[in-house]
Amino acid sequence: MIARWSKPHQREGRIKGFHVLVVGLSLLLTITAWQFSKYQGERQNKLLFEASRDQALGLIADRMVKYEDALWAGVAAIKSHGTDISYQSWQTFAETLRIGERYPGINGIGVIHFQTAETLDDYLARQHQDRPYFRIFPEHKQDVFMPITFIVPEADNTAAIGLDVAHEVNRRTAALASRDTGNAQITGPITLVQDADRTSGFLFFAPFYSSSPPDSIADRQTKFLGAVYAPFVVHRLMEGLLAQDLRNIRFDITDGDELIYDEHDTQDPMFDPAPMYSEQISLELYGRIWTLDVRTNLGFRQDNTLSKPTLILLAGLFIEMLIVALLFQMSRAHTRAVAYADKVTVDLIEKSTALAATNIDLSAKNDELEQFSYVASHDLKTPLRGIGGLTEMVQEDLENYLASASANPDVGKNLARIHDRVRRMERLTRGILEYSQTGSDNVADEPVELTEVIEAMTLDFGLDKDQLRLFGNVGVVDIDTFHFRRVLENLVGNAVKYHDRVNELRVSVSVQVVGKQFQVSVIDNGPGIAPEFHERIFCVFQTLQINDAPESTGIGLSIVKKAVERHGNKISLKSSLSKGANFTFDWPGSAQINPSRNIVRSA
Repeated sequence: MIARWSKPHQREGRIKGFHVLVVGLSLLLTITAWQFSKYQGERQNKLLFEASRDQALGLIADRMVKYEDALWAGVAAIKSHGTDISYQSWQTFAETLRIGERYPGINGIGVIHFQTAETLDDYLARQHQDRPYFRIFPEHKQDVFMPITFIVPEADNTAAIGLDVAHEVNRRTAALASRDTGNAQITGPITLVQDADRTSGFLFFAPFYSSSPPDSIADRQTKFLGAVYAPFVVHRLMEGLLAQDLRNIRFDITDGDELIYDEHDTQDPMFDPAPMYSEQISLELYGRIWTLDVRTNLGFRQDNTLSKPTLILLAGLFIEMLIVALLFQMSRAHTRAVAYADKVTVDLIEKSTALAATNIDLSAKNDELEQFSYVASHDLKTPLRGIGGLTEMVQEDLENYLASASANPDVGKNLARIHDRVRRMERLTRGILEYSQTGSDNVADEPVELTEVIEAMTLDFGLDKDQLRLFGNVGVVDIDTFHFRRVLENLVGNAVKYHDRVNELRVSVSVQVVGKQFQVSVIDNGPGIAPEFHERIFCVFQTLQINDAPESTGIGLSIVKKAVERHGNKISLKSSLSKGANFTFDWPGSAQINPSRNIVRSA
């Protein structure tokens, strides 16, 4: 009797196991097919978006290169006429270019002549010979003049003839940058005087000189005669470049903080409030950076739906439901238990995998911290102690000499300076180690005399006393002095490093009591920093590397910014090219004014 009942039970067990295996394999196949189809669809859609994005960027860049070629052709035409081309010759050249046919989106092409107060009257006299009505406008207080002498087609640009581009900062800045670099430049956002709609536009400059090619900024400034230029209205440029009905992406363009072109119109029938893909791209064009916000529209969504993966999933799930329904009657309880066990197993595997990854990451970070601590405490301290020991041995060997009347006093002073530098390096190493292990808040504060700091930096950087000077009414800094000293050393070190003639360097450090804090300024007479880089230089590993400039890790100013911000303050920069730099920040202090310090002090 037992044998007869055991066989059906064993067969029933084998049937259940086989059915579960079939359901599992079928479900796995369904999910795999769904995931693969979904991945392929998403990948294809992303590639389509990237191709459309790259096409738009490429068209903009290629079109601007084409416009640049037209400007340089104008420069060549002027040089072929001995740099003094007449309006008739310029009109002939422009008609030969066929700008209306070959350069859609351009408003015209013209010539700007550079003048000073000494040459302006002679320039006007020459223009009045053929055009007595010619005048320069508007009036301004700049010491240079850059009037638009002529532009073709003249009928569409009459309002621009005689306009002095030096009167407005964006026009003037781009024109002078083109002069100084010898390269084509575009302006920041402006409104063209000939644009009745008053929309965003810009000018495109290409310089020409009395001789070519000038090989330095000073040479270019001396020989600069003017520029060939072209005005653009942004929306006309884009209409002639990218027809909206032929693409499934929309974009806007921002120059700095100003929106100069916008296709994200909520009234557009193809506007997608939740685009499938979007991306912001920075495009560097002739001295400006345009930021494009690219998004897909409803046409892209309609053409690239992910319906196929959904259908695969639904069909697979329907088949699974049929299979499960058949098996449910045979082993309802068993099926539920297996499903629950599978779910718990998957969750445990996922959690175990995540936990293992976290443990690996933490272990790697701990290893890095231990390695850093070892290097700081052994590889840095040991050679410093060796230098100190050797210095003491030299000092002992020279003891009789130093005590003699014929001894050179500088020898003793230099040995003392070596001891001082070794002690400072040991404190620096110890401070870095403490900062890495327990946080910079635990670095001990030792009040420092500002005059001592300035004197030390003067020696460290090999400067004369009149090259690094101290101003203000503060004598001692007593809060977070470790980082305060590092901040000053970084700022002064940068001034020394990037000055092209160090013997002409002048750096002033000012520390004043303002409210409950110290206001600190470090001002130099170096080459200056262009405004568009004022934010970038404080980012870690960012450096404005130029030809023949010293190597830089790009971390110094990021350390300065972090040290200042950890006290809830900010560092600001006032600078422009060839005008030096002024770094200003607040630092916590006792806010006690020392009247005897309210004078200029030098190192």
